Amino acid sequence: MQIVLHAGAHFTDDDRLLKSLSKNRDMLASRGVSLPKPRSYRTKLRSLLHDHLIGANARADVLGDLKGPSVQEPDRIIFTNSNFFCVPRLAIRNNVYYPRGEERLQDFCSIFQDDAIEVFFAIRNPATLLPALLNGSPDDRIEDITGGSDPTALRWSEMILRMRDALPDTAVTVWCNEDTPLIWEQLLREFSGIEPTQSLEGGNDLLHEIMTAEGLKRFDAYVDAHPGMTEMQKRRVVAAFLDKFAIEEELEEELDIPGWTEDVVDALTDIYDEDVYEISRMPGVTFISP
Repeated sequence: MQIVLHAGAHFTDDDRLLKSLSKNRDMLASRGVSLPKPRSYRTKLRSLLHDHLIGANARADVLGDLKGPSVQEPDRIIFTNSNFFCVPRLAIRNNVYYPRGEERLQDFCSIFQDDAIEVFFAIRNPATLLPALLNGSPDDRIEDITGGSDPTALRWSEMILRMRDALPDTAVTVWCNEDTPLIWEQLLREFSGIEPTQSLEGGNDLLHEIMTAEGLKRFDAYVDAHPGMTEMQKRRVVAAFLDKFAIEEELEEELDIPGWTEDVVDALTDIYDEDVYEISRMPGVTFISP
């Protein structure tokens, strides 16, 4: 069986991918792809992984509790949980992202040791992620939610390398949260494992959040008038329409952290860009870019 784990990062998805995939639940079920309801596995998995209660029957216990309209004996199951590695207030410690991420992943893989595991993970610019973590926390200082870590020391590539070293046979797919509107439909296909020619509902869901009604109307008309566009051609069209019809306030990021200047944000962004380049070159990592 194929086990897909969408593990975050925090503040990159809010279950949007799951909601879009759910629009295709019946079609996916006919192809052996199961989308269980999150409440039927998130608490169970958290308890098993937190307490290290992974016995011989752990896999059967998890699969036996899955609920929701799905296939009885699936070939592929999709799990999602942005808190899989930890809660947001523990996401950064000792200058690294998700310091116990590889341990958590090892325990998960031990539950499904005879299955093919695929990990999907979105990364985000620390210049916007750190303010999001602070806004979602009762703490008032960035130092409190990062354990005093230096933001300029953070590298997603370091975290991914730890996971690859711990589990070299586990497939890892990574993308930048900033690129998500341009690659949304491909993400849905990669998660579900369906063929490129299969039509999907929800491929434009994200655009409805960030594009004006007039822009969406024109975009839909353009796509209808140009059937058979390749994935790359469609991405260029999406980028062109967003350039003209994006809802600016939906794209703006909150960067209000005391002491942060424009130079700090620029420095973090430059570090992030270099980090993304390193990830794109990592062996064994599938990096999705526009």
